[in-house]
Amino acid sequence: MYAQHTSKPDIGQKFITLLGGAVAWPLAARGQQAGKLPTIGFLGQSTLSAGSEWVAAFVQRLRELGWSEGRTVAIEYRWGEGREERFAEVAAEFVRLKVDIIVTSGTLAVMAAKRATSVIPIVFATTGDPVANHLVASLARPGGPRPRP
Repeated sequence: MYAQHTSKPDIGQKFITLLGGAVAWPLAARGQQAGKLPTIGFLGQSTLSAGSEWVAAFVQRLRELGWSEGRTVAIEYRWGEGREERFAEVAAEFVRLKVDIIVTSGTLAVMAAKRATSVIPIVFATTGDPVANHLVASLARPGGPRPRP
């Protein structure tokens, strides 16, 4: 018998792997205007320097799934700087930009995105209880907006 050691980056890498797969499906399913790349609105909780490892892992996983930033998908990066009002500003900006999907994590950021749109799919890695916070209907069937044809 042995003890398996899982470091924090390993856990983060697993989350990003799952998140990358969750993002790829709505992007592939949504119809796109000719010449317009599908666009991900990436709302980071803190700052670029604090979230750089998450971004690198996210972009790597997208690449593994066949998505190439700037060639087959555009990513609009914004940072909440840990401020609730900033999350709301960024979420509203993503709605104005008509991103195809919003990717974020953390209860306050997810709630801000959900308040900003009922049409754009929101994919999140972590949050407090998503059912109790009314972010999803249930864990088994989260619901939410469906990809537009």
